Amino acid sequence: MKYEKLIIAKSENNLIRDLLNKVYSKDAVHQNCYKRLREELMNADIVDDTMVPHDVVRLYSFIDVLTPFGYIDGYQLVLPRESNQLEKKLSILTPMGSALIGYAEGDEVLWSFPKGEKMITIKGVHAPKVPSKMG
Repeated sequence: MKYEKLIIAKSENNLIRDLLNKVYSKDAVHQNCYKRLREELMNADIVDDTMVPHDVVRLYSFIDVLTPFGYIDGYQLVLPRESNQLEKKLSILTPMGSALIGYAEGDEVLWSFPKGEKMITIKGVHAPKVPSKMG
């Protein structure tokens, strides 16, 4: 891990916690992802929005990753209502989306997917394009 802890912007921390309080899934994989994300948020370094390093994955970041399924580039991490596979918009509440938030470029992340635990390597993090009104 590049930094000692996950780094989360204050505004995004509140938004993600609110989403996690409202979400429910009967699917064991998603339940595990939500539980793990909640635990990681409890130990994360919550910082002022302007203090998040440029190479940390946050909402609306564009991300390039290497997965066991191949190299994926240009995915944008978004809120669930904005997710769109065709536009490469990945919901924060998907297994991969919840795995990446707060980690930095170069980090390797072990996370649960429908086919078991898999290693994801973050190859690139590009500046988020934040909508004028988030939330």
